[in-house]
Amino acid sequence: MRWGIGRSSYLVPPGLYAIGEPGPEAPVVVTANYKMSYDLVRSSLVGREAWLLILETFGINVWCAAGKGSFGTEELVQRLQQSGLEQLVSHRAILLPILGAPGVAAHEVAIQTGFKVHYAALRAADLSEYLDNGMRTTPAMRKMTFSLRERLILAPVELVLSVRALLPVFALLFLVGWMLGDVASGTMACAALLGAVTAGTVVTPLLLPWLPGSLFSLKGMLIGLVWNALFVLTVGQGLSPLSTAGSILALTVVSAYCAMNFTGATPYTSLSGVRKEVRIALPTMAVALLSAVLFWGLALMTQVG
Repeated sequence: MRWGIGRSSYLVPPGLYAIGEPGPEAPVVVTANYKMSYDLVRSSLVGREAWLLILETFGINVWCAAGKGSFGTEELVQRLQQSGLEQLVSHRAILLPILGAPGVAAHEVAIQTGFKVHYAALRAADLSEYLDNGMRTTPAMRKMTFSLRERLILAPVELVLSVRALLPVFALLFLVGWMLGDVASGTMACAALLGAVTAGTVVTPLLLPWLPGSLFSLKGMLIGLVWNALFVLTVGQGLSPLSTAGSILALTVVSAYCAMNFTGATPYTSLSGVRKEVRIALPTMAVALLSAVLFWGLALMTQVG
């Protein structure tokens, strides 16, 4: 799943599940029906008796689903009512992940179902400690980290999804390079594009805290420029000045755009901040791409002439 293989079908049916043989006093933990979320929560409760209420988030994790509304008040209320949970437990407390809070109005849940929402922890791994701590959240359970390892874990799926989306572009570049030069030229063009995608989806997230600026597109642009310099100095020295200029513009845009996609995977950004960046970055990228096409066209005309 970390490589995006079969990602869209990696889910479990929503509903109420039993871990062990829970009784009326057993805690009720709520999570999304993304199977990785389900498995992480289930594994954190090994050896315990608990109820696990799975919401229909269409295979999306808690954080993203809360932002999109599927991990939300309406779904939680509906799932509580359909599961008959009030007949299985003697208490009226349900434990939600903290990252699900943006989608859930706890007071509405209490009014409509009688169940009180408790936000347990950021990570499923802390659930066991939370329960042993008398259902009290420690400061460490509220702290969001984004370490090198955590950023690296997210990079493969971004790389695969970006390459998959750009497959037609890879094919077109190879054909154009082949027609205007030879197979080696087509291969070089594809390698240049792959390098730009890797710069945006892998290198930028890894170096994220040390890259200047707050805009992800700017961070990706800087890494894209570094990749362009390496490309031109190694295998692109035979390109004309116009072709080089077009390639630098296009590859930098690819790197910046791929890096900007990473905003949804990080605690560094807010929804309003992302929207602001998109309003600034996308028109700039469009102008750069049009300029790249113009440079390439002029280079082709000069070559033909």
